[in-house]
This record gives sequence, structure tokens and C-alpha cells, in this order.
Amino acid sequence: MHKLLPIAACALALAAFQLSPSTSSISVTDTTTLPDPNTTDETPQDNKLVIYQLLPRLFGNKKTVNKPYGTSAENGTGKFNDITAPALQAIRDMGVSHVWYTGVIEHATMSDFTKFGIPLDDADVVKGRAGSPYAIKDYYDVDPDLAVDVKNRMKEFEALVKRTHDNKLKLIIDFIPNHVARTYKSDAKPAGVVDLGEKDDKTKGFAPQNNFYYLPGKSLVVPASYNPLGAAAGPKEDKKFAENPAKVTGNDVFSATPSVDDWFETIKLNYGVDYQNERQKHFEPIPDTWKKMRDILIFWAKKDVDGFRCDMAEMVPIEFWAWVIPEVKKVKPDLVFIAEAYDPKVYKQYIAQGKFDFLYDKVGLYDGLRRLMRGEGTTDDITKVWKEESRGFSSHMLRFLENHDEQRIASRDFATDPRTAIPAMTVSATLATGPVMIYSGQEVGEPGRGAEGFSSEDGRTTIFDYWGVPEHQKWMNGGKFDGGRLSAEQRQLRAFYSRLLNLTATSDAIRRGTFYELQDANNLSKEYDQKQIYSFLRYTNKQKLLIVVNFSRDKTMQPTILIPKEAMAAMGLNTQQQFTYTDLLNEAPPTDNLYLTLAPLSAYVFEIKLKQ
Repeated sequence: MHKLLPIAACALALAAFQLSPSTSSISVTDTTTLPDPNTTDETPQDNKLVIYQLLPRLFGNKKTVNKPYGTSAENGTGKFNDITAPALQAIRDMGVSHVWYTGVIEHATMSDFTKFGIPLDDADVVKGRAGSPYAIKDYYDVDPDLAVDVKNRMKEFEALVKRTHDNKLKLIIDFIPNHVARTYKSDAKPAGVVDLGEKDDKTKGFAPQNNFYYLPGKSLVVPASYNPLGAAAGPKEDKKFAENPAKVTGNDVFSATPSVDDWFETIKLNYGVDYQNERQKHFEPIPDTWKKMRDILIFWAKKDVDGFRCDMAEMVPIEFWAWVIPEVKKVKPDLVFIAEAYDPKVYKQYIAQGKFDFLYDKVGLYDGLRRLMRGEGTTDDITKVWKEESRGFSSHMLRFLENHDEQRIASRDFATDPRTAIPAMTVSATLATGPVMIYSGQEVGEPGRGAEGFSSEDGRTTIFDYWGVPEHQKWMNGGKFDGGRLSAEQRQLRAFYSRLLNLTATSDAIRRGTFYELQDANNLSKEYDQKQIYSFLRYTNKQKLLIVVNFSRDKTMQPTILIPKEAMAAMGLNTQQQFTYTDLLNEAPPTDNLYLTLAPLSAYVFEIKLKQ
């Protein structure tokens, strides 16, 4: 991993602020505007899930060979059983409430499980030796790679569900509604279930009750430039994968010759939208695909999962979500539905009409914080998010800095220094009352290094290949999950995440509080670099918090934080009284002024209390 700064310097970034020798009552500015432009009229909802994403295939893998294009025997693969009670308790101790198990459902793979009655997939339409978790091969089964005893793979998953709940955690799995693997065929479906595509009229490009879209009279031509395993030969690799008529590719490519950059390993599901005829909608009677996908969701809900992260939700008609989510919640009312979403113009619609509980906040907050972490943006990006993009529904936005699709913070492609997450993650976790998520390995500065095979040297941890995750393995410590092999710098970083997430999970103001931005109140101060410092209030009747972060990598800032009288009044505080400020994030002793020294890449969460 990237060499961190010496311990003393790292400790400075994580330590509490320094104080000037003088003390005073709270500094107040006078800004009078109606309505107040520094806050919203949103009624906060306590939706503060703390989610930890992990891929079982990677999480429990102890092997360190990491051979490009390596087999599971060579590079190893984690199992459901590797996610032990000590592992789950260590995750729970970080303040986590939900674990997102990524890649649970059976997907296409180049590994051979034919002796267990599972057909061998064709390498021409599989991405990576292990295969993509988002090219589902059987919606009613789990990935055989994740089982010690393949014949009893579902029982091992069910045991993981129970173990997760026994450790006072809830679990989320993926639901991939837009596409399936080219080789989709369920051999584990319950009795009476008709398989996807089994009764399709393949003579028609589109029919409302078909499950797939077809290109009649044309055969699929796999991309000629695709080289599944480099110098090695993959199973059935011959560029002659048979599909006639060709089905439409998952990313809406209505061509029998998808390119290597398309999702050529997948086929698009038909929800009753005629894409080639001005996207005409045929939703009455209810399309067969709607019913099949509802039944799949109910199948997993009855396995006692607690929620679904819905892949590429915007590629499926919103009318389907508006119908299916209430249908599934009839079976389990407290299920959580999270949409992978990227179009701010329809966010509100997917919550109000589509019935989603939460949406990804990638295009807004993630992208803005990424620019700040790379030294390319300003705090104006944060203001735009709460003031415009998610105004009125921020409680429904899931915030994060890493997931399996994004580059690792510690990678050379992103920020290199994992400590850049200290101010950014603090904002992600505390800006609003919606969920926050971290990705396994993020908390120890995993850099995602290596060209794993299908995945190139791109700053991401592969989801397509068999691989070990080196810095995560140091925390895993051979299955002890005690961080025994972490460096001092990594321990400090993980301790920061633990303090932040636990504070996020337990703070009344963060879970339920109103938001008030302090950028305008401090923009005339020469010591307050408004482009690099961001400050705001979160408050309820029970608790008042002031949150201040410094995104600068090299500048120590020494501002005096000013809180306007409107904000004081909103918090129910008397400006003539004196207050103490206790930094809960860094566990510092209380002080009675706001003359701060902000170290580079630092974050502070002050609890404001009346001075006794």
C-alpha cells in the first residue's frame, strides 16, 4: 500500500484541534434573510443505516498468490463460512448495522462445477475467470464458489444469514433486474416455476409477455477482440457461442454484434417497454417479467434477507418498482430497497413514485468529494448537493466514498493517500440523516493494486477474478479478524472509521437532526478558506453539534468559527450565554471557544453545551 506519513504526522491529522489561550462566549454574526438560504425545510427522518459492503469471494480469502488470471485453486476464494462470528462482531463493533453481501446469487463463471450438476459456461461470454456477480445464471441459487460443500451451498448461505442476525446485524443482497447471463438457466428453481424465456415467442423482436428482446433472423457474434484468459484458453473458447436468434445485450444494444466494451456477456430483460417503437409501454396486463421478478424477490425475502441493493435501477421502468416493492413488502414489511441510481433529475420520482427507500448519491456528493480529495474541487460542490440535488429528500440518499464499482481512495487513480477520507467520510456520514456505507478494505487503506486478469490496473479491487486483498488480509490476520498485521498508520485510520461510524450510529443530532450550513457566516474571514474548510450544524432538542473539516492536504488553518444568530435561535440557544465545545470524534476534552487550529486532512465534531 501507499506509504503513510510517520505516526506523529498521522496522529496530528486525527487529533483534536489546538486552542488559543483566550476564551470567550460564542461568536455570532448577524445575517437576516427569509427564508434562510443556509438550511432547508426538510423534516429529517432517522434513516441512518451504517452499511458495510463485502464480497464473500474476496473477504475470507487468505491466499496471497495473486496470479493474474489465476484459478480458484491457485488464488483462493473466500467462502460463506469464512464470515465468522468474530468477523461479524468486529464489523458490528465499528458501528455497522447492515452488511451488504455482494455476489451471493449464482452467476456465470469459467470454473467447472459440472460434477455438481451445474452446466459449464462458455468463456466467450464470461468476463473474468471467476465471472461477474452481475451476470446472473440462476436467480434461485447461490454461487457455488462460496460453499465449502457445494451440494449444500444454500444451507451454508442460510447459516450465514442466521449468523449475521445472531451478531445483531442485518443483511442486504444484490437484485439484478435489468439483465441476466447469456447462459441463464435455473436448475434450482422451485417446483412449478417457469424459467425466464422458456415460453417466449422468439419470432418477435418485442412482445409484451416475452422475458427477453430478440433479433429475429440474426445470430449473436461475440466480440472478436475479447480474450477471456490472456494466454490461457478458457472453457469452450472458440468465438462460436451459439445464440440464435440473438438476444439484445444488457446495456440496451439492439445489435447481434455487441462490442467488447458493451455488456456483451448479458441479455436485457423485457419489462414491457418497446424500445424500438418510441419506448411504448405495455404494462396492462402486467408483463410476465414483472411477476417472475416479484417471485424471485419474495423467494429471497423468505430466506430472511433484510434488503436488496437493486442494480442499475433506472434501466428498469419506474412503474415496475412502484408495483413490485409494495408487493414484496407484503411478505416482509421492513425490507429495505436501495437503488443504484445516477440521474439526479429523477431521484425524487424514484423515491415518491418508485417506492425506493434509498438511492445512491454518486453523481452528487461522491463526485464532489472525490474532486475535493484530489485537490480539484471546492466545498461549493457539497453546498450544491444539499441545496439543489437532494433538497427535500436527503434522508433517502445513501452516501459513500468507495464501493465495488469505484476506485479505491488509496489507489494512484484516486487520491493515493487514504487519509484524504478523514474530512470527506465525515461529511458523507454526518451531512444528513440518510444511510452511509463503506467498502471492505477502505478502513485500512486498501489501494486496489494489481492487474488481476479481466480487471486491469485500474485502481479497483476486482469483482471478476479470483484474488486476495492484501491490506484487508492484514486485518483478517489468518481468520482472527483482529487487525494483528496492520501497521500503526492503518490502525489509526481504522480507529478513525470506527469512531466516526459509532458516533454516526448513536448521535441523536446526526440520526435525526436538522442541518444548517455555516459557509456564508464565515466567508468574510481571511482565516476561513471557504474552498477547503466546510462547517455545518446538526441539531435536535437533545443534542447540538458543530462539524468542521479541512480538506487541504498541506495547510493548517486557524479560523474562528462564527455561528449566526439565526442558527443559534433555531437551536434554541441564547447568544448571551457561554458554551463548551467537546470534540466527540477525536475524544478531546471540552473547551469554551471556537478559535481553532485545523490540521491538514482533519475533521471535528463538537458537541455544544451550556457552560456550567
